[in-house]
Amino acid sequence: MTIEPNQTSMHGPVCPMPLKHYDKIVMGHGSGGRMTQELIQQFFLPNLSNSALLAGNDFAVINPNQIGRIAISTDAHIVSPLTFPGGDIGRLSICGTVNDVCMSGAVPIGLTASFILEEGLSTHLLEEIIKSMAKTALEAGVPVVACDTKVVERGKADGLFISTTGFGIIPENLHISGSEAKPGDVVLISGTIGDHGIAVLTARGDLGFDSNIVSDVAPLNGLIHQTLTAAPKIHVLRDPTRGGLATTLNEIAAQSQVNITIDEDKIPIHPAVASACEMLGFDPLYVANEGKVIVIVPADQAEAALNAMRTHPYGKDSCRIGVVNSSPVSRVLLRTQIGGTRILDVMAGEMLPRIC
Repeated sequence: MTIEPNQTSMHGPVCPMPLKHYDKIVMGHGSGGRMTQELIQQFFLPNLSNSALLAGNDFAVINPNQIGRIAISTDAHIVSPLTFPGGDIGRLSICGTVNDVCMSGAVPIGLTASFILEEGLSTHLLEEIIKSMAKTALEAGVPVVACDTKVVERGKADGLFISTTGFGIIPENLHISGSEAKPGDVVLISGTIGDHGIAVLTARGDLGFDSNIVSDVAPLNGLIHQTLTAAPKIHVLRDPTRGGLATTLNEIAAQSQVNITIDEDKIPIHPAVASACEMLGFDPLYVANEGKVIVIVPADQAEAALNAMRTHPYGKDSCRIGVVNSSPVSRVLLRTQIGGTRILDVMAGEMLPRIC
């Protein structure tokens, strides 16, 4: 992939000018005039800079070296607080969209980002979040090629909202979808579940005690590439974000018209997450994740996929948690530790607000 110079946006050409320092976002930063340009020059361009952004156009042109199918995903990111153990809204915005694109098996090649800034937002905090985005984009190897900013009145944006869109190229002969799970497939998970949701609760002070739980938020394109190289016949990839593992498996079961049965004693859960969920009355199977992937793969490639996942830093705790059966269709069943079986349904309502 090449990103051609002189072909992307940041409110039009930005001319060099003396920069005035601001401690807080004010409404004038959304005017499109001098203050907007100062905001861009002071915070965005030094951190997210590349030839495309520096050109100052209102569009981005990509020129993939390989002609093929293109995967596109868009997402809005809201979280309270804006920073939490293990991450922040900036890292979350990059990882969330990179991960959504690569769940198709695509190789992500670029992102766009739109920032809704609330009047009164600390510019120091904004800069830290932008730097976090830049660091995460570099880790993922996926540049932010176009950006936009808007400012809204105090009390209308919870500090900062970020919307991102990502795009990638799907390799030939790769057909990965939630509708592709087949009876006999094996279900894998790349590590412990529920870490992100509980880390956000920790940051809010809702646990009532100190915890060492950190969010799992991470870009998964490297892990997925490594796994696909070892097991190219993977049927389904899905990141269990809002609604957690149980809700995501229900979505796959419905799409594929199959049954998915998982084993309670095989599901990896950090002891501190399990304790927090027990105290708060949460089921960790429904708590959000931001750095895990469900892999559904034919049985004859399951071991190869699992071994590949375990050799990647973001998959070192990967394990086999279940199988796909032909019936009962559109159902997820949990084999409990005491030997019974219960239905895992889709989560109803909201358990943890503003976590993704």
